[in-house]
Amino acid sequence: MRSFQNLLVLQNLYRLRALGCTYSDPILINLPSADPLPSQYDQLCSLIGNCHLCDLSKSRTQSMSGYGDPNADLMILDAFVSTAVDESKQYYAGHSGSTLKKMIENVLMLDTRQVFITHGVKCKPLGTQLPSESEIQSCQSYLFKQLELIKPKIIMPLGGEAYEILTGDTTPFEQVRGREIPFGQITVIPIYHPAFLLRNPSLKKVAMQDLQKIRELL
Repeated sequence: MRSFQNLLVLQNLYRLRALGCTYSDPILINLPSADPLPSQYDQLCSLIGNCHLCDLSKSRTQSMSGYGDPNADLMILDAFVSTAVDESKQYYAGHSGSTLKKMIENVLMLDTRQVFITHGVKCKPLGTQLPSESEIQSCQSYLFKQLELIKPKIIMPLGGEAYEILTGDTTPFEQVRGREIPFGQITVIPIYHPAFLLRNPSLKKVAMQDLQKIRELL
């Protein structure tokens, strides 16, 4: 609730500034819903890196915009920044990241620099908590602007949380996993999250089949 109230206050401040009022910002504050987001990829990354729209900005190490080719045909979407990624500042950190890297290189037959990986929530949530609805909404315009600029052919959400953040669809994950789902001009194909596969190695074969389908469509 506090984060949502903060957003309303920021909206009113931006409206007042548009009417000619002046004030000084103690920190760089941005509000995607009040001001248009930049149409240059580097400028958008800078804006995400300096974002203070929600309380996660107080505890994060960094806000991570994404890694890879900004013109990639394949976008990989994780739900939120993990502790390993936040601490290392590497997108393929930890056992989960290493597994994902092998999936990209050995099954999709791509280099990690040829795809684009990002998160629905650009910062690490507090502790072991999942991001709140207001935190997800604070980042949503960033994600959709990235889709507009990158124009991927396929989005590969990692797990049900990432799929729901992207689409808003609450269909049970097993009913959408591996399916080709239209999303505007983009095809969404959700797969199991690498961390889930590490806990459930019997499902790796299914994940490989989903990846092979993606490879054929690229």
